[in-house]
Amino acid sequence: METTYEFTLPKGYMDKSEELHRKGRMRLATAGDEIASTRDPRVLSNPSYLTIVILSKVVTEIEGLDAITATTLEKLFTADLAYLQDMYQRINDIEPPMMRVVCPECGKAFEVPLNFTQEG
Repeated sequence: METTYEFTLPKGYMDKSEELHRKGRMRLATAGDEIASTRDPRVLSNPSYLTIVILSKVVTEIEGLDAITATTLEKLFTADLAYLQDMYQRINDIEPPMMRVVCPECGKAFEVPLNFTQEG
């Protein structure tokens, strides 16, 4: 199972010398990451800060930077923050379980997602 994913930011993190850093890595989130983030004092005083805190835990690398902190991520362009939020959602989403079925008419085998929440 893959647990770390590479990314390229659409615009890039601009450092103090105005150099752009675009390539990085993000790991899958753990339950502990999410729980600790909700307890962070910055999140308690401003719930919209939750995204920044969680991302600072799972973004493990941005090329050329020694560490990734919430302060680092605050300096991202909004397009890059949106990109990382989308990536976080995609890599941490749970895929529905699949079931192999065979069409009784033609005999063709294929996989369909199991849906436990709806009938039919």
